[in-house]
Amino acid sequence: MYSQTVMDHFKNPRNVGEIHDADGVGEVGNPVCGDMMNIYIKVKDNRIDDIKFKTFGCGSAIAVSSMITEMAKGKTLEEAMKITNKDVAEALDGLPKNKLHCSNLGADALHAAIKNYLDRKAGKVVDLEKAREEHVKAPGGEGCYCPYCQKEVAEEAPFCLFCGTEIPHEHDH
Repeated sequence: MYSQTVMDHFKNPRNVGEIHDADGVGEVGNPVCGDMMNIYIKVKDNRIDDIKFKTFGCGSAIAVSSMITEMAKGKTLEEAMKITNKDVAEALDGLPKNKLHCSNLGADALHAAIKNYLDRKAGKVVDLEKAREEHVKAPGGEGCYCPYCQKEVAEEAPFCLFCGTEIPHEHDH
């Protein structure tokens, strides 16, 4: 059973979208359930000035994404890094046990966006496209599989129908 808070954040998610000139981007996914979460942040004076998310996943994953953005907005980077998966689940008035992994994704995506910002600020160029796993064929060269959820996909599929992840095609078929 979902709490009223979870249902509210699922039906009326806050901060949905993408920040095209984001200062930091965090992308995480859980291949077991197929949830993929992207968090985009703008930082001003060491505070999260703006934050948006794009999530492909279950209702809990969307509610978690919405809640984590609400929790982090306006916080210093240090304060935002202290937000835990437990904090998110508590702010949502609990999650069913089989959905607690979704709260991990929210905190992980936020922390990844902050780390990405700090890396960029330190002069470390992070290419998110190169950081993704490559599109792979099955052993023996037969069939293609999503590197995130391991389901078989069409050879030239631009994204996985099962988990929604964009599939980079690094090689010709």
